[in-house]
Amino acid sequence: MPRAGASRSLWCAVALLVAGILAMHRLHRPETPPPSAPLTGFPRDIGSWSGENVPLSRNVIQAVGLDEYVNRIYRERRQGWVTLFISYYRSQRTGQTIHSPRNCLPGAGWEPVYSRRLRIPVPGAAPLVVNEYDVVRDTRQVLVLYWYRERGREITSEYAAKFWLTFDALTRNRTDGALVRVTTPIRGDRGQAEQLAVSFIRTIFPRLGRFIPN
Repeated sequence: MPRAGASRSLWCAVALLVAGILAMHRLHRPETPPPSAPLTGFPRDIGSWSGENVPLSRNVIQAVGLDEYVNRIYRERRQGWVTLFISYYRSQRTGQTIHSPRNCLPGAGWEPVYSRRLRIPVPGAAPLVVNEYDVVRDTRQVLVLYWYRERGREITSEYAAKFWLTFDALTRNRTDGALVRVTTPIRGDRGQAEQLAVSFIRTIFPRLGRFIPN
């Protein structure tokens, strides 16, 4: 237990250091992420999945400061449906940074009731580790899987994301990055909801590299 507490304190110290460094190193050089296809072109039909756009309001887009996004409901003929949300930032230097679901979901009235890290085998890459949450609001229960895809890295920890953001800003003059979040309702069998979300992530993962720069 003391070891876990020391680890938490270390990460908090790292986060404070990161915030200080970012404040001191607001470089004026324009960032040049590698070219990528616009997120609006992310396929709506993927295998047996078919997607439908759910546009965000202009107020929401301005509030979170994102540059590009995908917000869709994908339905699979036999299994059910999931929601895919991808938010992409070309730069995170000016105070507009990726918003963690750890903060956004409780802020929207969702209460976390379960969390863990989940390892997902994905095609053509090392297993993907994601954050898994069960959240409830009123009588609704939802499964949430998310991770950060930033400059060629798949990141789970918010603290690690801050560290690499600072490192890449100083060494690569890049702070672009994205949040990938998949949600699906839990109706009875939680295992089926998790299996559905994992199956969808395995389907979309090979396509992400075209739209989110490495």
